[in-house]
Order: sequence, then C-alpha cells, then structure tokens
Amino acid sequence: MDNLDVYRKQIDSIDNEILELLNQRMKSVEAIGIAKQTTGTSIYRPEREKEILDRLKGLNDGKLNAKAIDAIFLEIFAVSRNLEMPEKVVFLGPDGSYTHQVAESRFGAMGNYIALNSIEAVFSVLANGEAKYGVVPIENNTEGAVGITLDCLGKFDSLIVSEIYMDIHHSFATTCENLKDIKKIYSHPQGYNQCRKFLEEHMLLDIEFVPTKSTAASAKLAANEPYSASICSHIAAKLYNVPILFDKIEDNLANKTRFFILSDFKNQPSIQNKTSILAKTQNRPGGLVHFLQSFENEKVNITKIESRPSKKSGFEAVFYLDFEGHIDDKNVQKVLKANEGINEIKWLGSYVKSGE
Repeated sequence: MDNLDVYRKQIDSIDNEILELLNQRMKSVEAIGIAKQTTGTSIYRPEREKEILDRLKGLNDGKLNAKAIDAIFLEIFAVSRNLEMPEKVVFLGPDGSYTHQVAESRFGAMGNYIALNSIEAVFSVLANGEAKYGVVPIENNTEGAVGITLDCLGKFDSLIVSEIYMDIHHSFATTCENLKDIKKIYSHPQGYNQCRKFLEEHMLLDIEFVPTKSTAASAKLAANEPYSASICSHIAAKLYNVPILFDKIEDNLANKTRFFILSDFKNQPSIQNKTSILAKTQNRPGGLVHFLQSFENEKVNITKIESRPSKKSGFEAVFYLDFEGHIDDKNVQKVLKANEGINEIKWLGSYVKSGE
C-alpha cells in the first residue's frame, strides 16, 4: 500500500506539470489565434498537425505507441482550435453516426456539432456560410464510392481540406448482463447483416430483430428499453450510455470508410500531398486516353479514378480523380496547362495524404 501511495504522489505531481504545460501551450495558441484573425489564416491546419504528430512520434521512446500519441494530441489540437476560434462542424447525421465519430476524432469533445439529414445538406450549409467545416463519407472499401458526395463536389464550391480513413466497427451494446435476457435486437438492416456470423455464434439469430433508420437510432432505443440490445457504433453506445458487451463484431474486420473534411480554404503545400479534381474530357476517340497521358508525361501518379454521369445532357460522364501532389507543384501545374482549352477541370482541394 505504501508503494501505491508513492506512485500516486508521483502521478499527481506529473499531472500538475502537464496541466501547467498545457496552460502555457494555450497562451501561445491564443497569440497565434489573434495573428490568424488579423491575416485571415485558417485555424484548422491539417498539414501543420501532421508535422507535429510525425515529429513527436520520431522523438518517442517511451510506453506510448503511435495511436496513443495521435489520440492524445489530436484532442489537444481540437481544444486549442476551440480556444482560438470556436467553429461549427456539420456532418451527415444522426448523432452517433460513424461520420459523427470521425468529426469528433478531429474536432474533439468540445466541438460544436450539428447533425444534418443528408450529404447535400452538409454542402448547402457550408455554401451558405452557416458552418466552417463539414464531414461527409466519400467511399467504402467494400461498397465503393458515395455517389451523392461526388455529385455535390461538382455542384458546390467547398474544398477538401483533409481526408480520414476510419475502420468501421460494429459493437453489441445492451443494458443486460446476460445474453439470455435479451428479447429484441435493434439495428440498421445493413449493420445487422454485416454481423450475422457473430449473431450465429452466440445463438442470437432467433432473437426478434427490429430494423431502425440508423445504428445510432438503435442505440437510443436499446438505452430506453429493458431486455433489448443494439448493433451500433462505439460513439452511439457512448452517447446514449449503453454498455458495450462485445466490441468489433462485424464479419469483415477490414471494413473501412474514407471521409472528407470540407471547408473554404486552401491548404499550403507539405510533404505527401494528395489532390482531387473533377474532369470532363473531350467527347472524341482517345479523349480520355490523351487526358490520362498528360499525367504520365509529368510523372504524376493517379491513385483513383471514378466516373459519374454528368446529369446535364445525354450520357456524358465526368471523372473524379485523386493523384499524388499539391495543386501548386510544378508538375501538377504542367498537367493542368496541357489540358487548358481541351478538357474541363475543377480543382476540389489539395490536402495531406492520410495513412489508409
């Protein structure tokens, strides 16, 4: 017991130092915030945050792993931004959705979040200046691209300022302590079907399944109804205070979704950039081939290409592309110049390439 008291006193002393250092950091943050407001510089700087995280991970030789450093310092960054200039963050709802979880991972527990009922609503609110940041899904590694997000990128002028890849894990949450007490399972049908192996292994397939509009809605129902359970996200279980009995119950543990953070500013060039564009090529034989050849000529690596109907006339298509580099890079500028007057190109944003 004496040893415990010694360790606890050490921890208390360290916590006091951490608090003092964090307050010192916030004073510097406040000064930077004032400077940014006078120059119109964006408060959110994803490339600067990555630079800090990479530096800290390079210095680290202790017990913290890379994920722990990310979790701690991303929250510190979020608190810092909120002290500099509190901003509204809109996302594809409802509260407790995976998009909400992504938003909170970057804008922290103090963020001012607003859930919206559609992806187009997120773009519309940003266009009207009613919020500074928006968070939307762009693609899933099993379901493919989110068409409405691609369409809205063409329709609206919001810029992509950051990308985030998130592992999509379903949790089994319930107020019951014993599985035998569960009489009803709430979930979105897609979430339920993605966890059938777990349900079969635990002899839960015969339990009444009640479909809901979202996995977040299922968590809310399970929180208020005895002898029920929910298949939902971790944040939904936390939001509605439903204990998680099993974590990561999905059949495909590799299920991952890519999300975009949208805003109204241009990121500065940094290391490992990615750029996204929409392109409409000439409607002639070899039009697309010649367009893609311009990237090869300048050694610009295309990492993704997706076609979407233009929805303007006939069966014309527009192409969504991701490629390595920043819009201001010399070789990227040469690609754009090679296509002037030939192909229509809309720049969607340049941002730090995120680890998948």
